[in-house]
Amino acid sequence: MQATIATYDAETGGTLVLDDGVTLLYDADAVAASPVRHLRPGQRVIVELTDAAPPAVRALRIH
Repeated sequence: MQATIATYDAETGGTLVLDDGVTLLYDADAVAASPVRHLRPGQRVIVELTDAAPPAVRALRIH
């Protein structure tokens, strides 16, 4: 699934907006589980979600 980074804090995580308009939180662990080291607002990413309801962000990759 693809998304756009809305906010980013290296210590806590941030928010992203999926292409369908849904806003999700992601934590620093999702960034740590990814090859991504730095994010910026507006950056496009590929999002790996959990199967939980509601879904949580598991990992991010640069688009």
